[in-house]
Amino acid sequence: MTDLVGYQSLTNAAMRGVIREALLQTAEQAVAPGEHHFYVSFRTQDPGVSIADSLVEQFPDEMTIVIQNQFWDLEVFDRHFEILLKFSGVPQHLAIPFAAITRFVDPSVNFGISFDHPDDTGQTAIILPAGAADDAANTIVEADPQDAASENSETSSDGDNATVVMLDTFRRK
Repeated sequence: MTDLVGYQSLTNAAMRGVIREALLQTAEQAVAPGEHHFYVSFRTQDPGVSIADSLVEQFPDEMTIVIQNQFWDLEVFDRHFEILLKFSGVPQHLAIPFAAITRFVDPSVNFGISFDHPDDTGQTAIILPAGAADDAANTIVEADPQDAASENSETSSDGDNATVVMLDTFRRK
């Protein structure tokens, strides 16, 4: 039977709205609220994604960013968000459409949403089970020890020192 109502599309729109609202709250405060922090995975080749060519070369399919302490100029729009993050000590501007997001995780509260690729089974939003965020946090790998050391010497917007990490946790292989 055909889904004339379009429940998958409605669910996806609602889940992307949750992501948008979490990012809006973060943008308003210029820091992630409380202990919250977000891992956002997205397809780097999707229409509307704007990231440096060097990042596309390094992450040709999917990339995960961390929004916690070391970010600047977070702006949230109806269909995308923009943020400034440092990669290897170099500030990079990223523009990411919500439709390009494959996963969004807030490990501080064991919350996560995953979207299947549109070429898969119809792009279904999946709420990750409790503990899935903990598993992700346990597999964080530090990107470059020198990078992390230089980033640690800078004070984040909330006064704490931050560590630069690279996440391959949610990348499909």
